[in-house]
Amino acid sequence: MTAIARLGWDVGGAHVKLAAFAENGRLAAIRIAPCPVWKGEQHLAEALRTLRAEFPEGIPSAVTMTAEVADLWPNRAAGVVGTTALLMRELGNAPLALFAGPEGFVAPDAAAAHADTIGSANWYATSAVLAHLLPGGILIDTGSTTTDIIPFGDGRVLARGFTDADRLASNELIYTGAARTPVMALARQAPFNGRWLPLMAEHYATSADLYRLTHDLPDLADLHPSADGGPKTEEASARRLLRMVGQDLTPATFLKARALARHLAEAQLRLIDDALDCVASRLETGIERLVGAGVGRFIAARIAERRDLSYLDLADVLTDDPALARDAADCAPAVAVGLLSAALAPA
Repeated sequence: MTAIARLGWDVGGAHVKLAAFAENGRLAAIRIAPCPVWKGEQHLAEALRTLRAEFPEGIPSAVTMTAEVADLWPNRAAGVVGTTALLMRELGNAPLALFAGPEGFVAPDAAAAHADTIGSANWYATSAVLAHLLPGGILIDTGSTTTDIIPFGDGRVLARGFTDADRLASNELIYTGAARTPVMALARQAPFNGRWLPLMAEHYATSADLYRLTHDLPDLADLHPSADGGPKTEEASARRLLRMVGQDLTPATFLKARALARHLAEAQLRLIDDALDCVASRLETGIERLVGAGVGRFIAARIAERRDLSYLDLADVLTDDPALARDAADCAPAVAVGLLSAALAPA
């Protein structure tokens, strides 16, 4: 294996992502593990331990996190401190730097004092890297659970909000993603058999089921159990989706399930497209280009095509290694925090 000099981590509430960098600064490996933090801190500890075990001891780590929002913790500050404690325990005595957004990197013993800027700052890492690489644009990072819409330009991140609450209010954070979003969150009703049927307020199906049926779901985008714990096949996705409108899967309803999936996928695209309009409406220069990241970046590409906008896939930005490009774009904050730490973290 190539000698590894630095690790970049994006420690989320549903996945842990790891980017490993060689001594020459080039991206050398990407890893991802599902991690249901809300079920207990042992899941996070196990994910960290498993990913870390692949690499030699003593390698410095740079970390950005969103795990602090999991309802395992009583509040976000406690989540930052608790996640940091797990990191210190599982990563051993190797140097550890926590990303604190515009404050740069801080030491683990300062986690409590900087909890407000450490928590959920992974979007800032990706945007900061883009701001140094490109003259301007808007990042649309659609992951399994959420979408970030972040303008950047003139070497700066141009987000209006920083906390989750402020970003939700400014449409820079949309709680909709390509795999884990409950279908009931995408629309109130959907067309079926010539009628508009209300969607049931039940966790019967997720966005992964939609994109499995539309053939848009990327490999490794759906790492958690399905809504019913059943198989991840087109037939099973159709069955789950049809339950949302009170229907059963039969040979006659399978094609209707595909049509239902297309409609609801379009509803999700509209949610993101409307949020993009809101963000872009405050920019004097409008939208210079869209940059797509995350496992759901096919949505950003589709929006750019419809608007006749310049589009850049982050896979073409973060590495020139075609074997790593897709995974780098899927795990952009882990790569970004590793790149930033090489320049900003204390030696």
